[in-house]
Amino acid sequence: MTPHHLLRIKQVEARTGLHRSQIYAWMKEGHFPQSIKIGPTSVAWLEKEIDEWVEKKLNLRQLRPSHRSNNHE
Repeated sequence: MTPHHLLRIKQVEARTGLHRSQIYAWMKEGHFPQSIKIGPTSVAWLEKEIDEWVEKKLNLRQLRPSHRSNNHE
């Protein structure tokens, strides 16, 4: 069985640059990985899913055409 690494909210915030409220809002809308309940008042996220989400955002960024002016090159 593959070991799963869990991240707590502070770690997720640090990896994504998002604030707690944005993470939960995007989770609710289905735009962010769902948390896993690990205790009565504790949740965590799978590290792999957070890393995949960040990678997806990076890939989308690379696909978008640049809106910067070429005058400064």
